[in-house]
Amino acid sequence: MRWVRCGLLLSWLAATGTAAAAQPLQFDTAHSRFGFEIRTRFGQRIEGQFPRFDGWITVLPDGRHQVRLRMFTQYVEIPDKPRYTGWMRGEEFFDAQRHPLVEFESDPYEPDIVERGGNVQGRLTIRGISRREVLRLEEPECARPGYDCDLVSRGTVQRGRYGMDSWQFALSDRVTFILRTRLVGAPQP
Repeated sequence: MRWVRCGLLLSWLAATGTAAAAQPLQFDTAHSRFGFEIRTRFGQRIEGQFPRFDGWITVLPDGRHQVRLRMFTQYVEIPDKPRYTGWMRGEEFFDAQRHPLVEFESDPYEPDIVERGGNVQGRLTIRGISRREVLRLEEPECARPGYDCDLVSRGTVQRGRYGMDSWQFALSDRVTFILRTRLVGAPQP
């Protein structure tokens, strides 16, 4: 299973030096986009989004980075599809009433991954079930990823492993999370 996006953010911290790294680097929730897609058995792609989320990157004493993400399930939506939105928030999918968060905490990783892309491993929790997953951080499209361009990461999970196994006849078991992340502030030249 894959998760990706946050790796780019972590690389930026390494490039800015340890002085800036003392404080966690916050995600810019106004300019970032966290979403997901799932396909029907007939090939239709259903795209959803998490309008409310937060995240930050911590620089560890040894210079490695660690990212934490939280997505609020009570706000998850399928744009222009209120019935699908209700289903995503309901007991058969995210079960927002009992499980208000989807969370990811990465293992410590080397910050230069932001410059080249790569895998960031960690623990994903959905519906109170935690599993080891991988986020795939894409190679950046600019010199200052997170500021001049999005840090893009993707991770694909099997929803059945998280207790979301309803509608197997209609929906694929694979859910791909797509995170387009921007950071608060800008590094000093």
